[in-house]
Amino acid sequence: MNLEYFHLIDRIADLNVGERTITVEANVPEKSTIFEGHFPGFPLMPGVLLIEAMAQTSGWLVIAMNKFERMPFLAAVKEAKMRTFVTPGEQLMIEASIVHEGSGFAMTAVKVSAKGKMVCNSTLTFRHVPFPHPDLRGHMETMAQRIGFPTEAIAEERNNG
Repeated sequence: MNLEYFHLIDRIADLNVGERTITVEANVPEKSTIFEGHFPGFPLMPGVLLIEAMAQTSGWLVIAMNKFERMPFLAAVKEAKMRTFVTPGEQLMIEASIVHEGSGFAMTAVKVSAKGKMVCNSTLTFRHVPFPHPDLRGHMETMAQRIGFPTEAIAEERNNG
């Protein structure tokens, strides 16, 4: 995780386009300036960043479902529940699945776990559009390589689909 740049996903552990699911790993850093004010003496991962990590996870799934041809943008967060604290140094597993898609929108169910225990969950809605700028697509392709997005599987599906 690079909190200062909102790069919250470290690695895609599993992506199954057929089952419409994704699992990623995110390692909360031991030290970050974010923890200095949240909270002094009791550092916690901010809930808004947990929601962002869920959104990024879901976003990669939406990108895969759309064969890397459309970019998802977060449109709604429904019933986000923070169930326990996330502290520096924890490894998070984030799982998302598509629950509905159509008309340029996708909804996902997402949960975050640490040490096998759920720490938060939500239902997220995305609007997805063709990549609005080549620089954004290039950036996403670079990020995809960094986190292990299986672009070859998407290209193969595109060619067979």
